[in-house]
Amino acid sequence: MAKPQHFIFLLVHDFTHIAFSCAVEPLRIANLVSGKELYTWSYASENGETATCSNGSVTLVHHKQDALPDSDRLFVLSGIRVQDHTDKSLLACLRRERARGTKIGALCSGAYVLAKAGFLTGIQTAIHWEFHDGFMEEFPQVNLVRNVFVSDEKIITASGGTATADLMLHMIERDHGYDLSVAVSDQMVYNAVRDATAEQRVSLQSRHGMRNKHLARAIQKMHETIEYPISPTLIAEEVGISTRQMERLFGKFLNCSPKKYYVEIRLERARHLLLQTEGSVTEISLACGFESAGHFSRVYRSAFGVTPSVQRSRLS
Repeated sequence: MAKPQHFIFLLVHDFTHIAFSCAVEPLRIANLVSGKELYTWSYASENGETATCSNGSVTLVHHKQDALPDSDRLFVLSGIRVQDHTDKSLLACLRRERARGTKIGALCSGAYVLAKAGFLTGIQTAIHWEFHDGFMEEFPQVNLVRNVFVSDEKIITASGGTATADLMLHMIERDHGYDLSVAVSDQMVYNAVRDATAEQRVSLQSRHGMRNKHLARAIQKMHETIEYPISPTLIAEEVGISTRQMERLFGKFLNCSPKKYYVEIRLERARHLLLQTEGSVTEISLACGFESAGHFSRVYRSAFGVTPSVQRSRLS
C-alpha cells in the first residue's frame, strides 16, 4: 500500500476557520469514501500548543513552527490582519522549510506571508479578493491573478473560503482520480466545484465601492450588455472618461484590460448557464454575446481548458 501524503497546516494567528475546514474535511472524506488512508495531516503554530482563528475558536496543534517534521506539503493558512502577524520568526521558519526542500502552499491570505518571504516573484498567485489592491501595490513582482486557486505553479495558492475546498478536490482528482473527487464533493453536498480557471466573483459594491465610481459604472455597463456587447470605447464614453483612462483603471484595480474583463464576465455567465439551465450550447453562446456556437466553444476552451459540453457534464 502506498504511503499516505502528509500535509502540515501552519496556522497563523487570526486564521480563517472556513478555509481551515474546507482544507481538512475533503482529505478526511477522501479517506472515508475510499476506505484507505490516502492523507494524513497535522497542525502547527508559533507556540506549538494552540492556534486561535478569527472567530475566536482555539485549535490544538501538534508542532511548534520552529520544529516541523517532514511533510509532503506545508500550507500556510492565515486570515485577517495577516500583515500584523507576519513576523521574523514566521518568515525564518518558512525559509528554513524551503531550504530543506519542503513543498509549500498558501491558503486565504497566506500568499501575503509567502510574498513577504520572497517566494512568489514571477509566480501566478491567488489570494482573497479583499487583499488584491494592497497586495499589488506592495508586491508588483508577483503575478497576481483573480482565480479561485492556482495549482500548476511550484507554490500552490487558494484564495480562501470555499476556494480551499476547490483546491483540495482538484488535488484529490489529480492524485486519485476524478471518481473519488466527485464522491467527496457529493458527500460535502458541493455540486458546483470550480476549477483553477474560475475567478473570484463579488459584488461591485464590495469589490470597488464608491472609491472608483467610473470603474464600477463601466463594469455595471458590461454586465448590462452581456447579450449584446458594445465596444470598450463606447462604454468609456457613456461613463464619461476617455478610453485610456478606463484602461488605466482596469489595469490598476483588476490587473487586466477592459476587453479581457468583458470577455471574462461573459464566459463566467456562460459557465453559470451551463450549470444552472438546460439551454443548448448555441442558446447559451447567443445569450452571452458570442457570434456562433463554434466561436464560443473555441473561446471557452481557451479560457477553461475544456469545451462547454465537457464543462456541463463535469459540473452537473
